[in-house]
Amino acid sequence: MPSRRLPPLRALEAFMRTVRLGSARAAAEEIGLSPSALSRRITNLEEFVGKKLFTRARQSMQLTDEGQAFYEAVNPHLESLARAVESQSDNISLLRLRLGVLPLFGSQRLFPRLGELRKRHPLLHIDIDTGPHLEDRVGDTLDAAIILSRGPASGLHAVRLDHNLVHAICSKEIARAVGGEVTKESLAKQTFLIHNELPESFAAWKKAHNLDDMEPAAIDHYDSGQLMLEAAAQGLGIAIMHDDHMRRAADNRLTDLSGETVESPYSYWFVCKPTALESRPVRLFHDWLVRAGL
Repeated sequence: MPSRRLPPLRALEAFMRTVRLGSARAAAEEIGLSPSALSRRITNLEEFVGKKLFTRARQSMQLTDEGQAFYEAVNPHLESLARAVESQSDNISLLRLRLGVLPLFGSQRLFPRLGELRKRHPLLHIDIDTGPHLEDRVGDTLDAAIILSRGPASGLHAVRLDHNLVHAICSKEIARAVGGEVTKESLAKQTFLIHNELPESFAAWKKAHNLDDMEPAAIDHYDSGQLMLEAAAQGLGIAIMHDDHMRRAADNRLTDLSGETVESPYSYWFVCKPTALESRPVRLFHDWLVRAGL
C-alpha cells in the first residue's frame, strides 16, 4: 500500500500558532519568521488542503469557517501525536506549570479533578500558588492563573469559567433569628462577612433586596473564601458569597438566607499571556480545563 502524503509540517506549525495566538505577527515572532514568510507557509497549507483557511485584509488574517473546522479536526490529533512521542521518549523531561489558584476554587473545583489531568498527561506537573495579586503576576512569577474578577485586564488571554449568583450564606441559627423576611430591621443586629477583593457582591445583594441604606451591626473582612464559609457555619456572621460555593461545600450547617436571584458582578476566569499558549504545559492545562468544564 502506498504511504499517505504528509502535509507540510512547517506550514501546519505556522497555521496552528497563528490560530492559538490570534495574531499572525505574534506567530511569526514566535517561530522566528517575517510576517510574509509565515503567510507563504500558510498559503502552502491552503494549497495542500484545497481550502481557504484565512481571509487576508491589509495586515490582519481572520480564520474562515473552513479554517476553524480544519483547526478543530487537526488539533486533537496533533496532541495525540505529541503524547505518543512523549510516551516513547527517554529524553523528554517533566512539563512544569506555575499556576495561581484561589484556595476555594482549588479545594472545591480543581483538586477533585486533577487526577484526570494526571492520567491524561503524566509528565505535566503543577506548582500551585495561592498568594495575593494573582492576575498581576501572570507572565512574571506565574504562567497562568484562575482568578475571580469582574473581567481580566486587556492584553491577557482569558476564558470565562462560569456565571454566578450572589447569596447570603449563614448558619441555620442565624437564619432562624433573622426570620422569614429580609429587612433592615431583621438584619440590624447581624454581622456580615465580606471578601476583601469582592466588595461589589454585597452592594449587588443589598440592591436586589432594596436594602441600599442598610447598616448591619458590623462588617468583617476576609481574604479567604474557605474561612468565610467556616465562619458562617460557626455562626459568626452572614457570608456574601456565590451560590456555587455553598453548593460545593455541601455543609449541612449552612443555609441560604434568601432565595432572591442576584447576579454576581464576578466570575472565575482562566488567564495567561497570549504567547503562553505556545508553552506546552500552559496549553495542555488550558485545553483540559475548558473541556472539563470545572
